Amino acid sequence: MANNNLMVGLEIGTSKICVVVGEGRTDGTLKILGVGQAPSRGVRKGEIVDFETAMKCVHEAVVDAEQKSDVMIRSVYVAVAGSHLQSFNNRGCVILPEDRDEIDEQDVEDVKINAREVSIPAQNAFLHSLIQHYHVDGQEGVLSPAGMFGQKLEADFHIIHGVRTRIQNTIRCVKELPLDVEDVVFSGLASAQVVLTQHQKDLGALVIDMGGGTTDYVLYADGAVRQSGCLAVGGDHITNDISMGLRIPMARAEKLKIEEGSCILGNCLPGEMILLKDDSGFAGKEIERETLNTIIYLRLREALELLKRRLDEETYLNYVGAGIFITGGCSLLNGIDHLASEIFELPAYLAHAQSTSGITSAVENPQFATVIGLVKFAQVMHSDRPPRGLGRIFGKLLGGMR
Repeated sequence: MANNNLMVGLEIGTSKICVVVGEGRTDGTLKILGVGQAPSRGVRKGEIVDFETAMKCVHEAVVDAEQKSDVMIRSVYVAVAGSHLQSFNNRGCVILPEDRDEIDEQDVEDVKINAREVSIPAQNAFLHSLIQHYHVDGQEGVLSPAGMFGQKLEADFHIIHGVRTRIQNTIRCVKELPLDVEDVVFSGLASAQVVLTQHQKDLGALVIDMGGGTTDYVLYADGAVRQSGCLAVGGDHITNDISMGLRIPMARAEKLKIEEGSCILGNCLPGEMILLKDDSGFAGKEIERETLNTIIYLRLREALELLKRRLDEETYLNYVGAGIFITGGCSLLNGIDHLASEIFELPAYLAHAQSTSGITSAVENPQFATVIGLVKFAQVMHSDRPPRGLGRIFGKLLGGMR
């Protein structure tokens, strides 16, 4: 991996481990060179619960990616998720000394530090400080204050933090392989990097990334992140409901959900049945299609209404002009966009990675939005001018693992 244009993303998900090798192009696009996967074990609701088992699964996915991309992987960008992640908005302020009236890069860094001088739980660590807007002597909407004249620099940030040890467990799982961890990134933020265009962020957009064990969300208004978080509910909960409700094994419930499931009610013939063939240890049976769809509908509706209540704690949903963009494995469920549109009273769309080329099956599969987003994040970090809102502030987390 001597090529500086090569970057690797790693997502330790609840259902699967994904590794994507990407190559940054001079025009700002990405080419996907290889995708490695392995079933995920030892992970629950986006967090590692069995260290050794999870580490073996990560190793399998890395080896798979190396073979498919013909690249020796040395370092990765890693996604983190989990309901322990929290966020808030805060303003930092720096007053320049009387003998100086030109804002420099240190002032810009100081105002970010100042914004983080707030009380968070003792066990938590800062993950991201995402710039929203700068203000110079009351002038709003300043994009780059360094070099401007002024006496008072203020900045609004969206700050994401989480339980330090849980984040470190993910880092350690990778470093034990051994691989270097270049950065850790909130999964929802990674997905948004490739799912949304800058224009959609400016108009206001909500990204919902629903995976196996978690649902990540990121809300943009006026081009900046205003709300974000992670709910401990996902596709596995639907599968569990199907298994319990229809009294069938989990593996059959998952297959049934993927191949036959829908969250649209009243759209099938009365009494329409689905035949489940017998299998080793399972006697075949018939399932009423509307019953299956009702189970899926109720669980999905509950999850989306929970998310809406979380977002309604602030007013930013009123500024979502571009609509809702749903990605992740659960977005493949028939009708989820219609259900989301009904609940949020906003246009909703199914979304996958944009501005990428290479392996079409990976680019167009919403299950890979997060891990491709990690590679896009890496590309941004490698460029000379990182865009607003992306910054590396987790050095202490990595430092503790060295």
